[in-house]
Amino acid sequence: MDRRKSLRLIVTGAVATPLAIASCKTDDKKTTGTNGEEAKFNLDRNPDELKYEKEVLAKEKFFTEHEIATITILADIIIPKDEVSGSASEAKVPEFIEFIVKDMPNHQVPMRGGLRWLDMHCLKKYEKTFKDCSQQQQMELVDIIAYPGRVKDKPQLKQGAAFFSLMRNLTATGFYTSEIGVKDIGYAGNKPNEWNGVPANVLQQYKLAYTEKELKECIGFDSK
Repeated sequence: MDRRKSLRLIVTGAVATPLAIASCKTDDKKTTGTNGEEAKFNLDRNPDELKYEKEVLAKEKFFTEHEIATITILADIIIPKDEVSGSASEAKVPEFIEFIVKDMPNHQVPMRGGLRWLDMHCLKKYEKTFKDCSQQQQMELVDIIAYPGRVKDKPQLKQGAAFFSLMRNLTATGFYTSEIGVKDIGYAGNKPNEWNGVPANVLQQYKLAYTEKELKECIGFDSK
């Protein structure tokens, strides 16, 4: 299965929309990032929106280092690096997910609970947490919980499947709203067109013609 192509179709449809809508909150926190530096934004943004995003970034870090390491591994399993572009972690998806759970706290319990479930399942089966398992062991588990149909008759795996669905949605949204992801889609944005005026045959049909001034000053008319 081409994960990247499938996720591209998902994220250009319904996935990105709910995650891109953030609630408006106001509090007077210092607008610096978790590393003490002022948050930087390069886009032309609404001042109130910028202020709010800086406030979210300034909040205390939610995920532990262990949790972030696990999120990074999962994100790169979902969207690995390929010949077209970088991986999810290179697109800063873990940082995006950290921002989302602070911006939308309803994701905090499902994410932390899911990461805990992942580690407990691996400890029972492999005697190691998920991040310390081999790549083969990690993929054995992911290949099951990535498909809800495979856990239909396995209630002990349903929480893991629900968590992975959330993780996949967050990863796809974070990746395809990043610079790397936008280039991966091939979106070029709005570009100016060159208009060479009304075609000559149409002008002749209506017995019209451009004046010398119009040809010189208004359009780059190509009579060919």
